[in-house]
Amino acid sequence: MASSSKMKRAVEDEDHEEQFERFDDFTLASSWERFISEIEAVCRQWLADGAKNLLEKGAVCVGSSKSLYTVKFELKYAAKSYFMEYYFETNNDGKVADWSFSLHDLQLSFGVKEFLVIAPQSASGVVLDAPEASKLLSAVAIALSNCSSLWPAFVPVHDPSRKAYIGIQNMGTVFTRRFEADRIGSQVPVKLMHLEGLHELFLSKFVFSPLDFSMHLFKVHFRMKLTYRTIPYDDDDELQGADVEISKSGENPGGDIRNKTQWDDDCPWSEWYSSEDPVKGFDLITIWSEKLVESSLEMAELENASAHEAEKWFILPNVSSKFIDGSVGNTIGFGSQLHLLVTALELSFGAQFMEDFVSVENSGSDNLKSSAVIPPPTVLDRVLKDLFHDGLQLLHFTEGEQKNSRAIKGAPLESLFSQFCLHSLWFGNCNIRAIAVLWIEFVREVRWCWEESQPLPRMPTNGVIDLSTCLVNQKLHMLAICIEKKHQLSKKYQDGDENKDRVSARVEEGGQVKGSSSATIVHGDDIVGERERSSVSDGLHHPETSVSRFHSEAEDVVTSAELRPSDRIRRGSAGVEGMMLLKSYQIMHVPLTQDPPLMTEDMHEERLRAVETFGDSISFSAQLEREILSSDMSAFKAANPDAVFEDFIRWHSPRDWEDDNFGESGEVSTNEATEGSKKDWPPRGRLSERMSERGNKWRKIWNDAPALPASEQKPLLDPNREGEKVLHYLETLRPHQLLEQMVCTAFRASADTLNQTSFGDLKQMTTKMGQLYPTMASTLKPLQANRVFILSEIIEDLRRLCVVFEHVDKLLTVAASLHRKFLQVPRLSEVIFCDYYNFYQPKMGSGSVRGSGDMEFDKRHQVRRQEREAVANMFTQPTANQSWRKVLSMGNLLNGHEPALREIIFAVRDRMRGSYYAASTPRAFQKEIETYRMYICGTSNDLRVALSVASCD
Repeated sequence: MASSSKMKRAVEDEDHEEQFERFDDFTLASSWERFISEIEAVCRQWLADGAKNLLEKGAVCVGSSKSLYTVKFELKYAAKSYFMEYYFETNNDGKVADWSFSLHDLQLSFGVKEFLVIAPQSASGVVLDAPEASKLLSAVAIALSNCSSLWPAFVPVHDPSRKAYIGIQNMGTVFTRRFEADRIGSQVPVKLMHLEGLHELFLSKFVFSPLDFSMHLFKVHFRMKLTYRTIPYDDDDELQGADVEISKSGENPGGDIRNKTQWDDDCPWSEWYSSEDPVKGFDLITIWSEKLVESSLEMAELENASAHEAEKWFILPNVSSKFIDGSVGNTIGFGSQLHLLVTALELSFGAQFMEDFVSVENSGSDNLKSSAVIPPPTVLDRVLKDLFHDGLQLLHFTEGEQKNSRAIKGAPLESLFSQFCLHSLWFGNCNIRAIAVLWIEFVREVRWCWEESQPLPRMPTNGVIDLSTCLVNQKLHMLAICIEKKHQLSKKYQDGDENKDRVSARVEEGGQVKGSSSATIVHGDDIVGERERSSVSDGLHHPETSVSRFHSEAEDVVTSAELRPSDRIRRGSAGVEGMMLLKSYQIMHVPLTQDPPLMTEDMHEERLRAVETFGDSISFSAQLEREILSSDMSAFKAANPDAVFEDFIRWHSPRDWEDDNFGESGEVSTNEATEGSKKDWPPRGRLSERMSERGNKWRKIWNDAPALPASEQKPLLDPNREGEKVLHYLETLRPHQLLEQMVCTAFRASADTLNQTSFGDLKQMTTKMGQLYPTMASTLKPLQANRVFILSEIIEDLRRLCVVFEHVDKLLTVAASLHRKFLQVPRLSEVIFCDYYNFYQPKMGSGSVRGSGDMEFDKRHQVRRQEREAVANMFTQPTANQSWRKVLSMGNLLNGHEPALREIIFAVRDRMRGSYYAASTPRAFQKEIETYRMYICGTSNDLRVALSVASCD
């Protein structure tokens, strides 16, 4: 037993010893070696995958570049976590474009194509310990060497603000390239602010003896990019400085008022709000082609060279961040205010009358009590003054309207109600209480115009009421016409009294007027009275022109004379027609008639319902036109005393007269009539079957119609009655009915205002404005049709429409700004706006949710040679107030502007031969490499230097 237990223990000891020995074999590889092995495995995988497979596995695009992608892998070493990133391009042709705008910072600094970056996973993302940085870089270099990879590797070091890196690259030859970058964040030495000093700094990196660089020639390749930046158009300091100078001197600055005006002062929306200039300025990038420089003196000459000598010019607009992201509500414009009006519409269903919203106690909403603020009376007075006193001139409603504008049942842009709606958008920030106060005062002003017979501003006093507009606009048009007719009637009565007294005096002086000697009596076909003669020509243009009481008095005197029965008095004639009467050898006269009675949309519907109650017992058309027809017949009888019913039909409805001799219509010339020719008289024909049937209503109306000229008839339109009906409608209009019409009118007026903006030949903007009107018409259709709708659904649709409107507003503002700045070079405004439109369009569907708002609009456009002068003129000479704080003394001035950023690349090239992996390279296959390369960028207060050196190790 003892021997067996000893043997067992011996076997266990042996096994334990073997396990211990195997563990020692495993740990021969240190943690650092395992770290290198892990890096190597990841790099081998990336090399094997290639760009195509890495894209499929989820490589991420870097910034705005469309060809640079990156993949990331996490590593751990010595209880620390690191991430390794591999940057690669899809168009990997092996060439490095020095000034490509899509280059990564490391690509531009060191002239590399694809590269690795290894950095700690920390808040700073840099390696603060120098030994740790060297160890990381060594590990990556060994791993890449084991993979036979030529990727350069970089490690960020020092403070993050310094953007400092160290790096290394195995070039596959006997050469190894090392990289180092750092920046000077404090005051840069004056020497390094000039090209000559920078050139000497580069030479000092490979010329080790203290030589006088100006006396020795070194062939250095030189490339340069200068960026000029315009002074911001809304420079507040400049405005304040200008105001101070003016106030101190007390003098008028003369014609130079650009510091006192806004950029959009002459834009159509400037009457309502001032928009922020979306284009704050421009960056002009000038690129100088590569030159071979041999001395520092040449660098001094280059510093004094004109920017026009640069090989290429590129321009980059500086667009405000508010116009870059897709969020709405961050700019003030029609879109934001329309959104508030829609909210007011939603609240309007909570009351019966507009007065209910004026008193906070009756509003019934705590939210309304706290947020709805009524502006002070001075603001209200200013709005009413603009509406009723400054807008007395009659404007052209069709000007500025888009062709699809009439599809929206609103009011014309320059009309009174349209201007009221636009004012409402800004009055009290468009809350329902402020709208109620403004509406009540608006109606009071309208009533004052009615009672005082004052013209209603911004409304036509004649014409036909446009039923395609909203009902409030129709009512205001009706009221304007009633006021005008009321004023005419009042003036007519005053003139009539004066004429009556004048005629009476003449009768008393001259005694009884004889038919042979009176100037007011003309036998046969002549028109009676001198006043009647003048009314003929006027009546052709104004059919409602009334004959004065002077004629009535004169006619009364004439009828007292003894006249033959055939010599009846003709009244209310507007001229001869050219046809002969059937029963009397006289030329037919055209009567002065009344205009058809004007009716608004609700009046038409009311009459339609009234007619429908009669059923089939009465013809719809005859009932609707009975009053007009009776008036026309009376006027025709007065102008043609010997006329019969058939004569009226021949004049009023020629289709109901069937002529026996086609082509012989009975028309004769005036000369033939006066000469007494009877060859075409009487005209031969008959009434149509419709007019000749028994019980014809037209004949009945004819028999009942008295012979009265239009001036003596009862007006078809009673201005007093219709005017009071309009005011009653306005004063009792329900809040939701008013707000529905206001929403439609405000959208239409806002779009028509923006449509007047001048933005040049920008096709995308023209298309977008054309699409806006059908979108508004379809969304607003439920409000226009006066149908019952689901409130929540229409409110949600209207809010989406507000979002669309605000996006279009942003696009239009950018288009207008670019057009103004590139009047001399419209091609640039077109290409810049095209890129901006393509950049912004995907954001238009995001609404208030930020989409890709972190993306920057940094599209640059090349300036052609013939466009350079116009672009250079945009860089106006800086004033003393602008330039004192911006002088950098860097040279290469452009109209007094120094470059805001200077980027320079110095390089020395040499041929390489020999390789670690191949035999000696034949001379024919030797290639040139940059043994020394220095990238310098910055200004007087911020200079960054990146150096790469290829050495033989």
